[in-house]
Amino acid sequence: MKAATSWGTLCALAALVVAGCEERDDDGHEHGGAAVEPWAVTAWGDRYEIFAEAAPLEVGVVSKSHTHVTVLQGFAPLRSGVVSAILRGADGTESVFTEREPVRDGIFSIEIRPENEGEYDLVFRVESDAGPEDVPAGRVAVGRAGAPGGLVAPPPSPAPAPAAEPDAARSGEVVSFLKEQQWRIMFATNWTRSGTLQRSVRGPARVRPAAGGEAVLTAPLDGVVATSATLHVGREVKAGAPVVQLTPRPTSGRSFAEMDSELRLAETRLERLRELWEVEAVSAAEMERASALVATLEAERNAVAGHGTLIAVRTPLDGTIADVLVEPGEAVEAGASLARIVKPRPIWIEVALQPDDAAALSNEFAGLVVHGGAGNTPVVLTAEEARLVSRSPEVDRETGALLALFEVRKDTPLQLGTSVDAEVLLPEERPGIVVPASAIVDDAGVPIVYVQVEGESFLRVEARVDARQGDLALVQGVRAGERVVTVGGAAIRRASQLSSGPVEGHVH
Repeated sequence: MKAATSWGTLCALAALVVAGCEERDDDGHEHGGAAVEPWAVTAWGDRYEIFAEAAPLEVGVVSKSHTHVTVLQGFAPLRSGVVSAILRGADGTESVFTEREPVRDGIFSIEIRPENEGEYDLVFRVESDAGPEDVPAGRVAVGRAGAPGGLVAPPPSPAPAPAAEPDAARSGEVVSFLKEQQWRIMFATNWTRSGTLQRSVRGPARVRPAAGGEAVLTAPLDGVVATSATLHVGREVKAGAPVVQLTPRPTSGRSFAEMDSELRLAETRLERLRELWEVEAVSAAEMERASALVATLEAERNAVAGHGTLIAVRTPLDGTIADVLVEPGEAVEAGASLARIVKPRPIWIEVALQPDDAAALSNEFAGLVVHGGAGNTPVVLTAEEARLVSRSPEVDRETGALLALFEVRKDTPLQLGTSVDAEVLLPEERPGIVVPASAIVDDAGVPIVYVQVEGESFLRVEARVDARQGDLALVQGVRAGERVVTVGGAAIRRASQLSSGPVEGHVH
């Protein structure tokens, strides 16, 4: 199980809660002007977050634990289930105190009545549709009349931070953000961890067809575009398939006899080329040109004779119709553009890099991360899935950038023609603290991260971003094993700007 809290911060917050308390309300908060302090603890399991506030622990006296239970999947309050606080002795014996109904969504008021003095492991057991789980919550002491007990040790961090400056030397302010506020918005937290990210260079990019992956079909003769139900954008076509059909129009100034004579000469030449083709004396391209000329001349002659034949304009490659440049019934001249065909794979990603960044790029790059394509999730490509095709030999005069071309053969959600941002990952790795990029909040130009020091208290920490890779960032300022806000940090910032003064106990 995973759990963490900050002991120094916890004590300071407990003192603030006492200073701001007035009296206990009907759902379990301790608000009296008592001479002893209440205690609070925050712990995390794999399924649940527990934030419990309780009165001092004394033999034979009921202490209400005002327990907030959050289902981490979706970060929602637990609306139904059974929540128990367990005092576990050194010999393994347990005292179990259970609450089966929440006071309100997510809030269970558990009555703890200890029978013996001493120190105990505190565990919260949750049973609900989200699954059963025991969440360790540190150690507590049970006292006697006049000397009640409370939290002795918080739960340990899942990844203890290395030796560092004490909390008091860390810049930042503690901001209050209540559970009721967290539960109303998109919110999430997670542990920081030590890790590495590849060094990268980044630039604007464009997704385009690979060389030879695009063809513009043109009219071989003057004609009229025939009506066709299959001529539309998005249609997949195979090489050699008809895409556009034309009804030939007679060419002015040429008689039937002239056209018939020209056709016969072309047919004779085609027959001769077929004989040479059998002995491999001519190329396939020459044969195709001769066949096309015969078809065109035959269509023109028939048009003059009054019984025109439809001429099919075929695609030279497998692909998809990307543009239809004519309308049915439209008259076109020979050479006019009719449609554009593109191959969906492979694609090229054309990245504009600053000259210094381009100099760091080698054929041994570690991968490619593309942002801004279909959806919000970055497309991550390994060095095996993307290939460096070429780099421009000179700087573009208008942009001051060097172009690098990468070929991608695998299926991706990237759309041809899309403008994106691309990170080129380099072999060099940087060590540090890795957090989701969504944890970084822009606070008037200063990147910050909110560290959760209590269930409803967050430390504002300035963070230096050393590197980004996809949806991860390498930062300085936070430590391994701290709980940070990964979704909802901007809402905490707005809430802190609307309030002033120290963190206080809240009233539900």
